[in-house]
Amino acid sequence: MPVILEAIIVSIAMIFVFGVAFLAIFFLAVTMAPIERGLSNMIWDSAAPKKPLPHSTKSSFKDFSTKH
Repeated sequence: MPVILEAIIVSIAMIFVFGVAFLAIFFLAVTMAPIERGLSNMIWDSAAPKKPLPHSTKSSFKDFSTKH
């Protein structure tokens, strides 16, 4: 087999293997994207500052009896 033909075949094989590996990683990333998005939202929600509790005013017994 001539050397030039062998180089062409090896180059085509390397390009094909690169394409298959690229597609495999691409499909893995597409498959894992919803999981990553959910984890990212969970982390951002946990890092967000907590809202303070509403300030309760001092109430008297009369206020309690009107509410209940």
